[in-house]
Amino acid sequence: MSDIPTNLTWERAAPPEATGPGPWIELAFGENDLVYIRETSDPETVVTTTQKKWDAFVLGVQAGEFDHFVEGVEEVDGLGGGQR
Repeated sequence: MSDIPTNLTWERAAPPEATGPGPWIELAFGENDLVYIRETSDPETVVTTTQKKWDAFVLGVQAGEFDHFVEGVEEVDGLGGGQR
């Protein structure tokens, strides 16, 4: 999407105790129920979705629907606990 608002407040999706430059995912919530997602290592590439789809994704993560994507993946440095 080429019309990314310039006044977005980006929030890093990482625990406060996480160290290092990432890369981390950042989120911004905009007007018209739009959610913007980018990676700190490539901030010019932004994915846009709706609040309803974002909420469904978050509920799916909380319910373990995506756990199969990380089977066998070792804990990421700086995140500790291995909690999902």
